[in-house]
Amino acid sequence: MKVTISGPPGSGKTTIAGLLSEKLGMEVITGGMIFRGYAEELGITLSELGKRAEAEEDFDRKLDMYQLEVLKTKDNIIVESRLSGWLCHINGIRAFKIFLKADDSVRIKRIESSLEEREGEQHGDIRKSVKERELSEWKRYNKYYNIDFNDVSIYDAVIDSSQKLPNEIVGVIIADLDIWKGTEGKIH
Repeated sequence: MKVTISGPPGSGKTTIAGLLSEKLGMEVITGGMIFRGYAEELGITLSELGKRAEAEEDFDRKLDMYQLEVLKTKDNIIVESRLSGWLCHINGIRAFKIFLKADDSVRIKRIESSLEEREGEQHGDIRKSVKERELSEWKRYNKYYNIDFNDVSIYDAVIDSSQKLPNEIVGVIIADLDIWKGTEGKIH
C-alpha cells in the first residue's frame, strides 16, 4: 500500500506522517527533509533555494524524480510532500492520497513554534516567508506539470487540521483508508 500526504507548509503533514507510520508500521519519506538537505548542502535558505529552483528546474526535478521512483518501486510507504499525491495521479500510481489544510494563522503559529526543528527556515517575518515560498512552489508546479495546487479533487481524503488533534486526524485517515481499500482505491 502507498499513502501520500500533501498540503501547504504548517498543515501538519510531517507530524501526521510520523504518527500514521507508527500506527500502520510503514516507512516515511518526507519531501521537506530532502529539500532542506539541498538548501543546507548549498549553504542557502529555503527561500533562496525556492528562487533558484524557479530559475533552474533541476532542483525540483531531482526531488520529484526521487519521489516518483520511491512511489513506483516501494510498497508500504508513506510519502509526505506537496506534490506526492499529484505525482501519483499524473503517473497512474495507485495510492491513498491525503491533503491536509489549515487556516493561515494556525499554520503560521505551527511553523513559528517548530522553527528550532526546521533547519534552514528563516526566523524573520514567517508569514511573508511562507507566502513567498508557497507562491514560488505553486508557480513551478503549474509550469512543470500544469498543476493547480488549489485543486484538491484528486485526493481521497481532504482534512482540515486547524481544530483537530494529531491523533484525531490519524483516526479519520485510518477510517477513510479502510473505506478506500474496500473500494479498491476507485474513489477520490
